[in-house]
Amino acid sequence: MKTTPKSLRLQIGLFGRTNVGKSSFLNLIAGQDVAITSAVPGTTTDVVEKVMELLPIGPVVFLDTAGIDDASELGSLRVQKSRKIFDRADVIVLIAESGVWGEFEDKIWDEAGKRMIPVIVVVNKADIMAPSPEFIEALRAKTDKFFLCSSVDRAHRDTYVFALKKNLIEVCPADFLNPPPLLKDLLPSCGLAVMIIPIDKEAPKGRLILPQAQAIRDALDGDAAALIVKEQEYKHILLNLKKPPDIVMCDSQVVEKMVADTPAGIKCTTFSILFARNKGDLTEMVRAVSAIGTLKPGDKILIAESCSHHAIEDDIGRVKIPLWLEKYLGFKVQIDVCSGRDYPENLRCYKLIVHCGGCMLTRREMLFRIHKAKAENVPVTNYGICIAFLQGVLERVLSPFPASLEVLRK
Repeated sequence: MKTTPKSLRLQIGLFGRTNVGKSSFLNLIAGQDVAITSAVPGTTTDVVEKVMELLPIGPVVFLDTAGIDDASELGSLRVQKSRKIFDRADVIVLIAESGVWGEFEDKIWDEAGKRMIPVIVVVNKADIMAPSPEFIEALRAKTDKFFLCSSVDRAHRDTYVFALKKNLIEVCPADFLNPPPLLKDLLPSCGLAVMIIPIDKEAPKGRLILPQAQAIRDALDGDAAALIVKEQEYKHILLNLKKPPDIVMCDSQVVEKMVADTPAGIKCTTFSILFARNKGDLTEMVRAVSAIGTLKPGDKILIAESCSHHAIEDDIGRVKIPLWLEKYLGFKVQIDVCSGRDYPENLRCYKLIVHCGGCMLTRREMLFRIHKAKAENVPVTNYGICIAFLQGVLERVLSPFPASLEVLRK
């Protein structure tokens, strides 16, 4: 993604008065000195562009504009160039000072509204003067997409970056949240994917569950073939293939057997891990699984399901994962379960969230759930990652995903 053309990146326009801290904010988010900053108004003389990766959104370009109230000799030309950014911007970040909102801010707000460009408001210099309750209330009457910031406070950079990401996930056009392919980018044309699908009590009679059906379709869309087999017959079928498959995947509950039966040279994973990448942030969920090693007796864990289904006696989320956790840890933890769209408002009481693959959620919803938890310092992993970790095969099933595998090894 480092070579993504600017035209394919999310275009984020930074607007505000002169000396409000636009360039300082850009430097803060980028984590480096991209733009020259100074207390002298009009320091930014032209639009400064900064391309970067803002995961999990992906490739973005920040457009740092001259102050909209620039009254210097060249001010009108600078403002004219700044206004052209409206033609490019997918999202506008309007930076204001604490307690200051007037004609200039309204002009930006109104122009964005005419063009139907979403706006995120950053109330900067909050370290110098905290905004009054009246100012916050007036801002809240306009939008709930705002947060307080001090662009010179590098110690709390992560807090401000998380706030920006959260708001971007909520407002950026859906095109920029398009998920990566479920499977087809892992297969060559005319390649072969072997899918191990247990037929258990949760498998609807005469049908496959949604993640499995979607994986088959994605392989076909990639001009590849899918070979479907149950776990008992997998080893026999594999021995009868003329050449090894390009990838093998299975339901998480049979991952230990799949790994044992799959030769080392064949990439393998689980349906749940494929969905962690497709719907959410695989690397972040892999990083989060290490929290299992920090758990103590009585800690609270949230099992989050995206669908509402009738739980069976050996339900994977409500029964099997708690049992595997207890076996791995050697003690019991408290388990809460939420299903459907009943995601708790307060997550701070949990030491870990183990989320299902999320096949019933949009990518935006899953990313929002991850970042909501992260903002409260609660790690989020998923069923497939958790189960593979507990059974000691996580490194093996991350073989198709080098970046996530590197995070695990670190």
